Amino acid sequence: MNPDPVITRSGMNLHRALAIARKEVFHILRDPFTLGLAVLLPLILVTVFGLAIEFNITNIPVAVYDGDRSSSSRQLVDSMGSSRFFLPYEVPSPASAVQELDANRAKAALIIEHPFERDLRPGRQARAQMLVDGSDSSSVVSLVGYLGGLQDIVNRKIAGASPRETVRVKTRFLYNPELKSRWFTVPGLIVVILSVLSILLTALTVAREWENGSMELLLSTPAGPLDIIIGKLAPYVVLVLGAVALVYVLARVFLGVPFRGSHLIFLAGCLLFLATCLALGLLISVLTRDQRLAMQLALMSGLLPSMLLSGFIFPLESMPEFFQGLTMLLPARWFMTICRDTFLNGAGFTPLGTSFLALGIMAGLLVLVSAGKFKKDLEP
Repeated sequence: MNPDPVITRSGMNLHRALAIARKEVFHILRDPFTLGLAVLLPLILVTVFGLAIEFNITNIPVAVYDGDRSSSSRQLVDSMGSSRFFLPYEVPSPASAVQELDANRAKAALIIEHPFERDLRPGRQARAQMLVDGSDSSSVVSLVGYLGGLQDIVNRKIAGASPRETVRVKTRFLYNPELKSRWFTVPGLIVVILSVLSILLTALTVAREWENGSMELLLSTPAGPLDIIIGKLAPYVVLVLGAVALVYVLARVFLGVPFRGSHLIFLAGCLLFLATCLALGLLISVLTRDQRLAMQLALMSGLLPSMLLSGFIFPLESMPEFFQGLTMLLPARWFMTICRDTFLNGAGFTPLGTSFLALGIMAGLLVLVSAGKFKKDLEP
């Protein structure tokens, strides 16, 4: 009988990688933290951003002092109350309206002085004063925009004015006609969830091996660095993609978010971004070899960029030029474009070519650096 061939550690062996992956699956099944994080994090984020958070401000409390007590002034207040944006309520005096603002019970105050209705006659100009709480800049911008529409209603319905229109601009909102916030935020959640889960779980699992000394046991086996990397990370690839699939189902079925693009392009973007995050998590674990430090670095490199500097909440165009340039170095910024454009715009590969190219370069560099560092630490 011929002796068994000598097993070297220079290449990759699928059976050895599968054995390591099987061991990691057993560990995941016995670890409630990992399973809970993979399931509960998507559910919590989709619930909060899909149902609770609304960027379109509605039901703004407005303190109203009607000093004219005319049919026109009442029609103005009724027009404001008939919209879903304002909740007007009367106060006895202009000073009371200001006090409502000071006490933060109202976000705006409308003061209508006598003679408002008389000044609506041709040749005269009726005036009403609107005081707005400027401490919340985000709501002020929306409120001022709503006031423009209210003023148009007053001119046409109350005053009966019909100004001559030489040019009329009619606005249509493409891709999100009703300006639903959940259509904008939920696709971006995929970037946040994929980034946080993949970096955090990868950094923790490999750092745990270093910290517990079980990496030496792996070194005593014929498994090589590539076997260990693939075996350790493969179960987390499946776990994270499962979390993405969960968010996709929740978005489409329960939140009514459309998907107009190619599922193949979307999956390709997910895999490319996932490779980037896994490589970053592996690099963090090799550099730290400590679970607590690895968790801190994983959250800093995964959560903060994907939430704050990817365009998820704050538009990139409104950032200073320095930070706009900085976002180009972050993979989350490019994957955010891929997610939103495939969901809402139905963009193909050509419009997303720049994002795929940037993401591919970053993924390749991080994979080479992390794999090289990991192999060097295994085989000094």
